[in-house]
Amino acid sequence: MRLVVFDVDGTLIDSQTHIHHAMSHGFAQVGLQPLPKAQVLSIVGLSLPVAVAQLAPEADAEMQARIVAGYKDSFMQARLDHAAPLYDGAMDCLDRLAGRDDLILAVATGKSRRGLDAMIAAHGLQGRFLSLQTADGHPSKPHPSMLQAALAETGTEVGRAVMIGDTSFDMEMARAAGMTGFGVSWGYHPVAALTQAGAARIADDFTALTQAIEEWAA
Repeated sequence: MRLVVFDVDGTLIDSQTHIHHAMSHGFAQVGLQPLPKAQVLSIVGLSLPVAVAQLAPEADAEMQARIVAGYKDSFMQARLDHAAPLYDGAMDCLDRLAGRDDLILAVATGKSRRGLDAMIAAHGLQGRFLSLQTADGHPSKPHPSMLQAALAETGTEVGRAVMIGDTSFDMEMARAAGMTGFGVSWGYHPVAALTQAGAARIADDFTALTQAIEEWAA
């Protein structure tokens, strides 16, 4: 068996509007000027407290905690109002891979478990992923803890696993775990950053990603 681990935000779902709005709300709650979308998206993939610390290094710990709380409140409401959509082709890719008897699918995300469960429920993805690794129980990416846990939980050797993600944090996490990393070009970090971080391949759409995974698994 081989293990395919997916990032979520920027890889499976297009959550940029939710993320930027929620971060802007968190900043406004403490009287700080909201940041440009590109700056906010640059930290997607990191655990939320780590992301906020990078975006607001001048804020003390108490203010950063208030930004985190404001972000969570806003993001939860946005999720209730309208779930972030899957990227075109994502469902077809997951269906095809899940239908193979030689592949195990997993998730490694900076989301909380509650947020991940809500995303899975919103898009009917229950049962697709054997291992669900979230920010709740691990250090932030690019620490390899989430991937190490997925390998252990599924009983997979590291040489038979691949990480799929849209950020340099995903590729650096894969490299730290000794795992192959495939980047996707439609997410929140530029292709050059993915390549520099060690991506073995870059896919421009889900058709190309599915083909790359199947070639890797052959």
